[in-house]
Amino acid sequence: MSDTFYITTPIYYPNADPHLGHVYTTIAADTLARFHRLRGDETWFLTGTDEHGIKMVKSAAALNVEPGVLSDRVAAVFRDLWKELKITNDDFIRTTEPRHKVGVSRIVEKLVANGDIYLGAYEGWYDEGQEEFVTETDAKAHEYKSAISGRPLTRYKESTYFFKLSKYVPRVLEYIEAHPGFVQPESRRNEVLSKLRAGVDDLSISRATLKWGIAMPNDPQHTVYVWIDALSNYITALGHGSADDALMKKFWPANVHLIGKDILWFHAVYWPAMLLALGLEPPRVVLAHGWFTTDGRKQSKSLGNFIDLEKLRTKIATYGLDALRYFLLRTTTFGADPDWSDADFAKAYKELKNVVGNCLNRLLVMVGKYRNGVLPAAGPAEDIDRHLIEQTRGFGEQIERAYARFELQQCAMLPVELARAVNGYIDATEPFKLQKDPAKKERLDTILNLSAQAVYQVLLGLLPILPEKAAEGLRQLNAPIEGKTLPQLFATNLAAGHQTGAPHGLFPDVLEKPA
Repeated sequence: MSDTFYITTPIYYPNADPHLGHVYTTIAADTLARFHRLRGDETWFLTGTDEHGIKMVKSAAALNVEPGVLSDRVAAVFRDLWKELKITNDDFIRTTEPRHKVGVSRIVEKLVANGDIYLGAYEGWYDEGQEEFVTETDAKAHEYKSAISGRPLTRYKESTYFFKLSKYVPRVLEYIEAHPGFVQPESRRNEVLSKLRAGVDDLSISRATLKWGIAMPNDPQHTVYVWIDALSNYITALGHGSADDALMKKFWPANVHLIGKDILWFHAVYWPAMLLALGLEPPRVVLAHGWFTTDGRKQSKSLGNFIDLEKLRTKIATYGLDALRYFLLRTTTFGADPDWSDADFAKAYKELKNVVGNCLNRLLVMVGKYRNGVLPAAGPAEDIDRHLIEQTRGFGEQIERAYARFELQQCAMLPVELARAVNGYIDATEPFKLQKDPAKKERLDTILNLSAQAVYQVLLGLLPILPEKAAEGLRQLNAPIEGKTLPQLFATNLAAGHQTGAPHGLFPDVLEKPA
């Protein structure tokens, strides 16, 4: 029986075109979704756009358009980009959609009825980029500038509705302490716990001076502000609060909220508190990744090192989409700050070409040339064979563990390292010499068979990372995978007598045009 798997990205602000950060998050989520589908899990993958708030109003005003016009325009860019990048999201939610507005209104109504929302007033500092209030202590510590963007904070004074966050903080703290895997990586978990233990104020959740958003159902003079509006998308997209809540019943709680580290606090504290107030379970995991630098420096348009869509499309045109996926996931331990380097991108592609592509090509050439494309049965094993057999036999379990731990760098590298081991095995056993001696036929058969089994495992392991290239490699190996789950495939060997296909360069030579 299959499990369910529900994964989300943050919903992105459509105040400007997407860039590397959006693509990184979404490809990482797509890789996890692909793995779980291949595993046989019933999977739901959500992404979308967060279209309300001051930031959208100001961005639209700067362009002399209405916020709705800007959000329609840029949300379409996001939606089309995910199709272009072959992202396999099952849904795309916009916070301007009726289904979301109705869902948010019902959530607020319930919180009001529970006594968890009250009218008060706020005066203090506000980070418009993060859409977050900042304490006087923190504001002063950062010279009254945003700790994230460095832009000046804004002074606010107005009446506002508050959510009784402080009421639920003890339960959130207890939950995080009782569930060590809830916030990942561990360093981020420790940051959240430290801040929680220092004390947390109630959360302002409305604006009287902002009209671009969802009206408070109990007081239409106020607009529901960002964090109830935005965070609720994860359940409004599943039909929470509507007559059609079958997806909610099936997929909640979410298995993974995959986010950038800058919005960890909201997902690890505000969101679980709201869910507890609604009588719902928190998500299983909040997984926070780092921010991309370029050649070790913070990305900036003024420095000319900002990785935008034009740059990404150039890389894809040169190296292919799968090469981008591999580089992004391979570049660093997931959760740390990755770094973009053109030289490292080229190096990652050469790794795929020289290790994986070369390994498959060598195998198919040898089986085609020495055995007319028919895979022979393996004979008696020697020590060097047994070592490769052990590596191959445990490979599926290694992949499973890496995905369970969200070790996406390992998920990318483990298949490549197995291919590297196969190349070393072929170099050491020298089948090209054995084929000259008829007395060595059985030994050659063993080498060809064991190499083929390992290459098969490599390509299976790469399917979530390199969906097109791995599938192409399996077609060259003439190994169909339809109708079987990944665990079933990992547990299956290519049979003696299996007819392999003809080799075609999986990763062709590329000549990158100078910038």
